[in-house]
Amino acid sequence: MSNALVTRELNNVLAGPLGNLDTYIQQVRQIPMLSAEEEKELATRLQRDNDLDAASRLILAHLRFVVHIARGYNGYGLPMGDLIQEGNIGLMKAVKRFDPSVGVRLVSFAVHWIRAEIHEFILRNWRIVKVATTKAQRKLFFNLRSNKKRLGWFSRDEVEQVARDLNVKPETVLEMESRLSGHDVGFDGFNDDDDERPFSPSAWLESPEADPAYLIEHENSEEYRHERLAEALEQLDERSRDILASRWLGDNKATLHELADKYGVSAERIRQIEAQAIKKLRGTMAA
Repeated sequence: MSNALVTRELNNVLAGPLGNLDTYIQQVRQIPMLSAEEEKELATRLQRDNDLDAASRLILAHLRFVVHIARGYNGYGLPMGDLIQEGNIGLMKAVKRFDPSVGVRLVSFAVHWIRAEIHEFILRNWRIVKVATTKAQRKLFFNLRSNKKRLGWFSRDEVEQVARDLNVKPETVLEMESRLSGHDVGFDGFNDDDDERPFSPSAWLESPEADPAYLIEHENSEEYRHERLAEALEQLDERSRDILASRWLGDNKATLHELADKYGVSAERIRQIEAQAIKKLRGTMAA
């Protein structure tokens, strides 16, 4: 197989999970596996000469192994194509770091990197809120379900047994079991008017408007502004006060032309009187 053909095949195969997954799996199964001698020779070329074609052949020959590992995580509800893509990233990192002089096969070395990338992807995408942040929680996330012998919550003895088996605290087991049994809830995704449904989290936030001090302050502030407005209007002449009241304070607001006919002036003059009166009101209320 020529170098250009190897590179082109690598690019085509790695893009596979974005399209037809079954076709991708069939393609990677048809790629020949490497013997121990071939693998060592390619890894030596990569390490010594930074031979990217050798790296491509190493990756291609182990893509079927990534598919096998990714299928073990099918129960987390994430797309298999995404799991395979993340596993392929781990495989590439393993190929880059593989040392053929150690005397182990690449498949044994790569399993850690493949699983690590898949684990990170699952933890990032399984829930909106990350459920595992510490090392102990991450260990429990991927082992808790397999340690359950029955449906339902753990008994105290089962909690103690899992804690001993995984070398974590019993409190950590209980906390992770609670996290895994829950589900994401929209912050304000529920209809609070529906008595049949629970309140959304946003309904439990403290409202400053419910504070008696806030209510009294708001009421006093409104009353003060009304008093200031009345005082400011009293300082206007009768015509200006009437124009403002007709234009802004009534239910049926008058037009400039209607007020112009009433006072026998132009509409532009009414607009000027209105602007001057508003300016004077603002100055008085701000004083």
